[in-house]
Amino acid sequence: MLTTANFFQYTQWSGIATLVFAALTVLAFILKWGIRFRLVGTTGFMLVLTGGLFALSIVPLSRTVIPGAARYTLVYDNGSTQAVIATSPQITPTQLEVTLRQAASNLFSSGRSGTREDDNLTVRARTIIHPEPGTSVPVYLGEAKRSLVSRKNSAIAVEIYTDKFAQLPKPTA
Repeated sequence: MLTTANFFQYTQWSGIATLVFAALTVLAFILKWGIRFRLVGTTGFMLVLTGGLFALSIVPLSRTVIPGAARYTLVYDNGSTQAVIATSPQITPTQLEVTLRQAASNLFSSGRSGTREDDNLTVRARTIIHPEPGTSVPVYLGEAKRSLVSRKNSAIAVEIYTDKFAQLPKPTA
């Protein structure tokens, strides 16, 4: 996985390339080359690219990894207070609890629109079962709630719908 140190190195190389393109652009205008306006666009693009790489070198790109968590896919996120993840039908209640904690932690962002103390991010977990050929039914297995105000002092409340696990297919040996 790329780290902030990698992005800082890429920023340096991109900055050097930006300066080279800027020098070429100035030279192109002095010598009235036909590609001078294309070089202006290229230099502008390199400025934007360098700025983006610099931002990635400052902000840490880290995900929470909790041992025992199952793989999940984010299937819905309104960008505010609700998200839905999809899990495998073979997931156990213990795995689901850990997976919901991991998803709630990873989906936390200060950019979500939670400004009051009672605003919570709700992450619901679902799976798809096929009771008969050609029929798919979503089954919600649980949910996790966490505060949108604070990352560090926020307890994650997890609720597992144990009655829904009876609907899941039994693993075949």
